[in-house]
Amino acid sequence: MRIASEELIQDLVERTRININQIQKFSDLPITKLNWKPAPDSWSILECIEHLNLYGDFYIPELNKSIENSSISPKGNFKSGILGNYFAKSMLPKENLNKMKTFNDKNPMGSKLDKSTLHRFLTQQEQLLNLLEKASKVDLNKTKTAISISKWIKLRLGDTLRVVIYHNDRHMVQARKNLV
Repeated sequence: MRIASEELIQDLVERTRININQIQKFSDLPITKLNWKPAPDSWSILECIEHLNLYGDFYIPELNKSIENSSISPKGNFKSGILGNYFAKSMLPKENLNKMKTFNDKNPMGSKLDKSTLHRFLTQQEQLLNLLEKASKVDLNKTKTAISISKWIKLRLGDTLRVVIYHNDRHMVQARKNLV
């Protein structure tokens, strides 16, 4: 995948803003609705959001560190890496969401959650918007980040941003399905 860096950042900003708006709508719901599960082995709205918070706890500092330590000026185009593009595309929501196994430390199943879960996610999304602004000033290709599943694998900054935000999109779709 090749795209203008500015266009990629703008797409990711827009996706993040849509997620912020959705969380604000979730904030108006009663806690019983936020904790409701369609099946015992599925996640509630709050569990979906807590899962994203757990990933945000890793990725926001990692993204910040990579951006802050980068001195490489931005290039006009972003070209996705093979592995990064694979991970990013696998996160995109699909018509029928394919189940993916989550790591135990990122599984919120059975957690006691309240509306502070939503507030934490909103804070992380504001931080993500700030990071996207900073990312527009560095090279999305040559700036590398670690990923949560392995400290030895490094992805291009642009791919990591796509993975994180597409992952957010995926679980926001999952959470919205609980509104039926």
